[in-house]
Amino acid sequence: MTHTVAVIKGDGIGNEVIPAAIDVLDALEVEFEYEYGEAGDAVKAETGEALPEETYELAANADATLFGAAGETAADVILPLRDAVDSFVNIRPAKAYPGIEAVRPETDLVFLRENTEGVYSGHEDDLSDDLSTLTRVVTTSGSEKLAEFACEYVEASDDHDGFSVVHKANVMRKTDGRFRDAVLTVAEEHGVETDEVLMDAFATRVCLDPEQFDVIVCPNLAGDVLSDLAAGLVGGLGLLPSANIGDDNALFEPVHGTAPDIAGEGIANPTATILSAVLMLEHLGYSEQADRLETAVETVLAEGPRTGDLGGTADTEEMTAAIIEQL
Repeated sequence: MTHTVAVIKGDGIGNEVIPAAIDVLDALEVEFEYEYGEAGDAVKAETGEALPEETYELAANADATLFGAAGETAADVILPLRDAVDSFVNIRPAKAYPGIEAVRPETDLVFLRENTEGVYSGHEDDLSDDLSTLTRVVTTSGSEKLAEFACEYVEASDDHDGFSVVHKANVMRKTDGRFRDAVLTVAEEHGVETDEVLMDAFATRVCLDPEQFDVIVCPNLAGDVLSDLAAGLVGGLGLLPSANIGDDNALFEPVHGTAPDIAGEGIANPTATILSAVLMLEHLGYSEQADRLETAVETVLAEGPRTGDLGGTADTEEMTAAIIEQL
């Protein structure tokens, strides 16, 4: 079966790292049918829309989407794209690799973040010249759906025994309380081991001893912030992939932004985007190819060449070529 992959480069270094990922996928000889769409700042400047309807439909109708980065229009692009694929969970691994200088080289974490609710649900208002409000949305059904996924995720792996539920229910008693209770109830029904950590305590503890954590299940905003914190432990955002998973569709993207300071220079680190392609391969059932590609990336990270943000001197093309050579 040939899968259709929507490809959206976006802005800045998205135009460099997405082609690198496509080159690597081509080297694996996986038969994908690529369909290209446009989104981001440049498209808005030209058309008035950051995410044209045809790009939204492209993502909605593909088997998976590979996305680069968006600049000032990021919220106008990525949130609707997640909606297009009906994403309910965001997967963000944060892993330190041999050969890469890291604050905590023992770090190996996976964040499972609720992806549709919380303060990112878009309910903001200006009530007066002096007052703005933001409504936080948490449902039992959305929390349970994330919990079901988390239970299935750890049950399907020999590497994970359970997960940590990270929340702030001591302050946000109604919303995070609902989230916590729903997740813990589902975990208990599955017989999956859990522990609870307040998100501020987690931020401290993960820096001091990341090995005490494995899989982290958390609300939307907490997952966004805490996974970026974990990026600092492993060597930066240039190493972090992500997957936005829906029932029948998915969106894959590097965690980093457009990096306008280096955009167009050909020196961007393609690792996060290529690792996002690894997650896409796994999702679409190409487990063997995903393992081969991840091994190739890890070998190049350990032995070089590496881009400047990883302490090397290679450009994007050279690092991509090295990964392909490993394949």
